[in-house]
Amino acid sequence: MGLTQRVPVLRWARLALGMPSFVRTGQIGDGREAACAAFVESTAPRGDIDAALSAIDTFARREAMLVNIGDEKGPLLDAAVRRAAPALVLELGTYCGYSALRIARAAPTARVVSVEFSAANADVARRIWTHAGVADRVTCVVGTIGDGGRTLETLTSDHGVGAGSVDVLFIDHDKNAYLSDLRTILDRGWLHPGSVVVADNVRVPGAPGYRAYMRRHEGTRWRTVEHKTHVEYQSVLPDLVLESEYLGPATAPGDGRPPTPRAAR
Repeated sequence: MGLTQRVPVLRWARLALGMPSFVRTGQIGDGREAACAAFVESTAPRGDIDAALSAIDTFARREAMLVNIGDEKGPLLDAAVRRAAPALVLELGTYCGYSALRIARAAPTARVVSVEFSAANADVARRIWTHAGVADRVTCVVGTIGDGGRTLETLTSDHGVGAGSVDVLFIDHDKNAYLSDLRTILDRGWLHPGSVVVADNVRVPGAPGYRAYMRRHEGTRWRTVEHKTHVEYQSVLPDLVLESEYLGPATAPGDGRPPTPRAAR
């Protein structure tokens, strides 16, 4: 396979040109997100999660690059969710709804609550979830964890997110907010020992502070596996997905609570 096949240069260039718009609005600025929803609606049978996911992957590879977790890293998320067997999953960063759809497929009895700062992205995701038949258990809240408490209150009052309720947390939004938002969630007490936190794009674009935090607390508050993989929809640029099990706030050496054993992978 040649380099141009492994790295779709033209589509990546267009994505790069749209990054200023993406940072401001959550969308690339050329209508690709709405076009993706239309592609799913026109090509995937209604109510078929597998077909909807496949359609999004096809669109991202053939039409316009998307910043989903993608079809290489996605199975890592699937496996983490299945191991956790969650009742409630909280996602930070909805984009077009792809990862929430993967979570809904991996945990068919779970509720998935996704937080997204772009109302336009929320609309796209809801279209896709409705078409795939999961809108009854996948919800999008427009806002951010750091918006002064408004979204935190909405999650608590309207969606039942509370003490020890979050079994899986998936982080794939503003890379600069990974650690601060995780700390806010910890301060709220929403995680419990055994909760799993999965973070995408820890190498590219990168969340070095988050990675350093997990390394610093390895074996005390967290047990983390770093999955070496590639940036979505190409096979050259390396990336990291971090999967971290929360051990609880009182697991420092000498406190009498040994970390929960974890199967090797």
